[in-house]
Amino acid sequence: MEFIELKADMRTSSGNGPARALRRDGKIPAVLYGPGKEALWLSVGIKDLSKALKMGQGSHTLFKLKIQDSQKSNRSAMLKELQTHPVSQKYLHADFYEIAMDRKITVSIPVVAKGKPKGAENGGILQIIRRELDVLCLPMEIPEAIQVDVSHLEIGDSIHRNEIALEGGIEFADDNNYTVITVLGSKAAEEEKLEETKEEAETSPESEE
Repeated sequence: MEFIELKADMRTSSGNGPARALRRDGKIPAVLYGPGKEALWLSVGIKDLSKALKMGQGSHTLFKLKIQDSQKSNRSAMLKELQTHPVSQKYLHADFYEIAMDRKITVSIPVVAKGKPKGAENGGILQIIRRELDVLCLPMEIPEAIQVDVSHLEIGDSIHRNEIALEGGIEFADDNNYTVITVLGSKAAEEEKLEETKEEAETSPESEE
């Protein structure tokens, strides 16, 4: 995994007014924080950030922030949160988390099913219960995905977290064991889908009025 360079400027003001002024200039407010470090108030170019995210791995992109201060310092960081407008999806604010290359960090990695389950031949339906798993790893060892072989699964079979092997020095972030992938019979899948539909209806704004 490579670092993506991103220019950042120091800022001295906060609040809605200065934030709007930054956005008019094609920038957004940002903050850089980390363990035992004082937070730095920054701004980054919207186009520069968008380009960097496309070049990297989305939320797992490693940034080399080139901070334009008196020392022109460089900081290694990951994007912790990117706030966007709910309608236009325009960037509003970015939170960066400073990292050390020799210290493990917690990241959420997508689960990818590999192969076709045997149970699918008898009408079984593969369901990924946990689409992401939290792992601890060094910044340069962040995997793109956790691939899980499902070709041996029959209807009713499941794969639990403790059955998934991770490579190298990567480890799970907690000790909990839970179902990650399962193969349901068609009837069970229909019942589960109906139950999900009922839950969505119960939590919809219309049902709360």
